[in-house]
Amino acid sequence: MSEQYDAIVIGAGVTGLYQLYKLREEGFSVKAYETGTGVGGTWYWNNYPGCRFDSESETYGYSWSEEVLKEWDWTEHFSPQPETEKYLNFVADKFDLRKDIQFESKVTTATWDEAGQKWDIELEDGSKASATFLISATGPLSSFQLPKIPGVESFKGEWTHTARYPKEGLANNNDFSGKRVGVIGTGATGVQFIQEAAKTAEQLYVFQLAPEWCAPLKNSPIEKEEMEKIRANYPQMFKECIDSFGGFQHKFDERSIYDVTDEEREALFEELYDKPGFGIWLGNFAEIMNKMDANDLISDFIARKIRKRVNDPKIAEQLIPKNHGFGMRRVPLETKYFECYNQDNVNLVSLPDTPIEEITPTGVKCSDKEYELDILVYATGFEGVMGALNRIDISGKDGQKLKDKWADGPRTMLGMQIVGFPNLFTLVGPHNGATFCNIPRCAEQNVEWATDLFSYMRDKNLKQVEPTLEAEDAWTAHVDETATHTLFPKADSWFMGINVNNPSKKRTFMLYAGGQQNYRARCDEIAEKGYEGFVIK
Repeated sequence: MSEQYDAIVIGAGVTGLYQLYKLREEGFSVKAYETGTGVGGTWYWNNYPGCRFDSESETYGYSWSEEVLKEWDWTEHFSPQPETEKYLNFVADKFDLRKDIQFESKVTTATWDEAGQKWDIELEDGSKASATFLISATGPLSSFQLPKIPGVESFKGEWTHTARYPKEGLANNNDFSGKRVGVIGTGATGVQFIQEAAKTAEQLYVFQLAPEWCAPLKNSPIEKEEMEKIRANYPQMFKECIDSFGGFQHKFDERSIYDVTDEEREALFEELYDKPGFGIWLGNFAEIMNKMDANDLISDFIARKIRKRVNDPKIAEQLIPKNHGFGMRRVPLETKYFECYNQDNVNLVSLPDTPIEEITPTGVKCSDKEYELDILVYATGFEGVMGALNRIDISGKDGQKLKDKWADGPRTMLGMQIVGFPNLFTLVGPHNGATFCNIPRCAEQNVEWATDLFSYMRDKNLKQVEPTLEAEDAWTAHVDETATHTLFPKADSWFMGINVNNPSKKRTFMLYAGGQQNYRARCDEIAEKGYEGFVIK
C-alpha cells in the first residue's frame, strides 16, 4: 500500500525546502521527493566552474529564520555555487529537513483520484505515494536540453551538459592545462564557464550561435565588518526587495529617459555599468524595458563598451547581438568575459557563418573544418519554466493531461493553479510572479500564500480547491496583455518558451511581467476576499 500524506512536494531546492519546512510547522504531514542525492536544486546540479549568483547574496538568502540570518555569513557579494549549496545544506540540517525528503526519487507520474480527492504519484522505481495536495517546486530552469545536433553523444573524450556537470569536475579537477576544450552555448551559463576555462585551457573553442548582451558583475569579497552591517540592515533590505519590480534592491530611475539631457543619460549608464549586479538592467530608466527607441540607446551604449574591451574589431562585432535589444532577454553578468577573446588560447567560432554539421568521436565538425577536442561542454540551456512539469506524466480530472492542456502555452490562475487539476500547485511556475524575480524573495510569497490556503481549508474541513474557468481565462489574458507592454516578446528567449534545441515549442510568454510587488498585492487581495476566483469544497 502506498504512503499517504497531507502534501507531497516535488523538489528540494530553494522553494521545496521552505515549503517542506512551512507545511511541517503548520502541522501537515508532508514528504518531499528529490531526484538528486542532496538538497539544493539548481545549486546542487549546476556545479560547473564559474557558477554563481547574479543576485546579491544577502538578498538571495531566506528571510524567514532569524537564526539563519544571525548565524550565516556570506563571503562574497555574488556567492559561488559551492557556498550556496553549503548554505542550503546548512538550512536543511538546522531544521532537520532531510528526515522528510526521499532522495534519488524521480516522480514520473501524478494522477488525480477524483473519488479519493487525492493525488497518486509514482516514482521511477515503481514505488507509490498519495497526498491531498501536490506541490511542484521543480524550478523554472531545471530540465536541461542537449543540442539537436547529429552525434551529440558520440564524442569519445570527456563531455557533459553544464546542468549535469560531474561533482568531481572534468580534466584534473577542472584544471584544463594541456586540454583542448570546446563549449557550445554562450548564454549566462556559457559565459560563466568560458571565463573560468579560459584561464587554464591550452585552447578553448567557443561555438556561438548568437551573442548575449552581457554586463559586468563586479563581484567582491564580504569582510566580517561588512557582513555585520548587512545583518543589521536585513529588515530594511528585505522591505526594499518586496517593494521593487523584480525582488531586488534595484529600482528604476524615477526620471524619464526623455526628460534628461544626452549627458545626463550617459552619466547614468556609466554609473550603473560600474556598479555591481542588475542595476544596469533593473535600476535604469524604465523606458528601456518598453520603448524601442529608449532601448536602442542602452543597447548602443553596451555595444560601445564591448568594442572597447575586445581588441579585434571583427570579433567584437560577432559578440554584439544584432537580433534583440539589451534586456529583452535575461542579462548575463560577467567578469572579464569579453577580455577572454583577447587571449591567444580563446577562439570564437561563429555558427551562423560556419554551422555545426555533427559531433564526431574526436570533436566538433563545422561546415569549414573539424575542431579536435579533449573535452566538450554543452551549455545549451533548458526547457524553461514548463519543462520539469512536462516531463512528469500529470493527469487531472477525466484523465486530462497537463501537457495537452498546455500544448498551446500555459493557462493558469496566478501561475499557481490550473482548471481541471484540483489541489495541484505550481510554485514558481508559468505565469507566476516568482518566475521574473529574485527567486527566493518571491518563492517565499508563493509558499506562504499556498500554505495559508491549505490551513484555511483544513480549518473549514474543505478538501478540494480549483480555480474557475473565468478566473483562469482572466489571469492568462492579463499575463499576455501585460507582456505586450514590454519588449520581451520581441526577442526569442526562455521568457518566450524558446530554446533552439526544442523547436516544437510554441512561442508564448511564460512569466509575469507586471512586477512582483503587483503580483503579491493581487494574491493578497484574492485571499482577503475568501479566495475569490477559486472553488473550494
